[in-house]
Amino acid sequence: MKRALVLTALLAVAAVAGALAYRAAARDRSYRTLIASGEAALAAGETLAAIEDFSGAIAVRPDAMLARLRRGETYRQRGDYDVAARDFRAAAALDPTATRPLELLGDVLFAQERFHRAADTYQARLSLDDHSALVRYKLALARYRDGQLDAALTDARAAIALDDRSGDARYLAALCLRDQGHRDEALALLREAVERAPGLVPAREELADLYAAEGRYTEQVQQLQVLAGLEGRRVERQVAVGLAQAKAGKADLAVATLTAALEQTTDQALVNAALGRVWLQVVEERRDGAEALGKALEALERAASALNATSEIKTLYGRALALSGQLDAAEQVFQQAVERYPLDPSAFPQLATVAQQLGHHDVARTALMDYVALTGPDTIAAGQAARIGALSVTLHDWPTAIPWLQKAVAERPTDIGLLGDLAHAQIEAGELRGARVSITRAQLLDAANLTIAALDQRLTTRESTHDSPGH
Repeated sequence: MKRALVLTALLAVAAVAGALAYRAAARDRSYRTLIASGEAALAAGETLAAIEDFSGAIAVRPDAMLARLRRGETYRQRGDYDVAARDFRAAAALDPTATRPLELLGDVLFAQERFHRAADTYQARLSLDDHSALVRYKLALARYRDGQLDAALTDARAAIALDDRSGDARYLAALCLRDQGHRDEALALLREAVERAPGLVPAREELADLYAAEGRYTEQVQQLQVLAGLEGRRVERQVAVGLAQAKAGKADLAVATLTAALEQTTDQALVNAALGRVWLQVVEERRDGAEALGKALEALERAASALNATSEIKTLYGRALALSGQLDAAEQVFQQAVERYPLDPSAFPQLATVAQQLGHHDVARTALMDYVALTGPDTIAAGQAARIGALSVTLHDWPTAIPWLQKAVAERPTDIGLLGDLAHAQIEAGELRGARVSITRAQLLDAANLTIAALDQRLTTRESTHDSPGH
């Protein structure tokens, strides 16, 4: 009897164990099937179906890291960064020794521009395995974008030590050095970067910019020519080469480069604008002035007539018209330039100059005041303030003239002409005490100045009239 009971119990245990094993095997088969289905959907670009399959796999095996990792990668591919980050965190928690979830979490945080947290995550990833040059580079990049230049430079150099072939790490280290003011070291690293990665476009662009900043235009042109070769279909590259050649003093070569580009593109406005700019440079260098100005006008007229003509192109054309003495046309084109976005700030003072020459003082003053508003009050030069003040005097707008002239005098306190204009405006506005202060300051600088003497006499008359009974 006892043996029968024991046998029955053993059979029951075996049956339960078998059932559990069968269920576990079935669950594993279901999990693998869902993972495979998700991978197939993902390969076919069906991300929603892939997410559904990976979610099913998670429901079957909540403790499995892979399903959460793959679902997170799918969400990341769709740009759903918040839910992707949630899955990567869960995957990392399920397998604390896995490096991939942390790296992908760092990538998502970086894409969200949460650079400090991305850096912390990459650092956690490196604490598991610090031999990855790519992750060390990602850490350096996150710290650079977070403004941690010293730490970014240290990590970029560590990435180079791990992979001496890395052009990207050298490029990043060069950016850190550039931002720290170490231009020579930055140049050296950029040269190394393009030697190891000849197709690394951003490094060549930065190298060209630094050469230009150093006045090494021939070397700048060389880099721009390589870029034009790498991206031959981009007309902007040929335009950059032509403009750099002109800056290097090779205007004839620049014209040849740009003329060739003109024949190879449908975006002729961009190339014509560059041609016009080069011909204007020739005009200002006083070589073949009349002929060069005619060619500048021809090229810029074509560029400015395009529907997509920018404010900068309109400004260049207005400048050429002004140089040719066509002031009315220049004023009209400058007006178009200051109404087209994005604005070319230089259009405003050029409009003011032409309008003032035409006697359109209100237009000139408005252009200058708009320029100050655009560039910010901290950038106001004494000359600009003086011009606005003088134009306001011409317009008999004394309340506007006075504060602008005061700004100019504050910058140029020994300028007798400015003090005289200020005193004149103050007298006309009835600010007699202020006028007396301005005249006294001018007399201390030049007691024999006839203009100041005349203003002094006018002010004395006004003061006596103002102080007489009945006033």
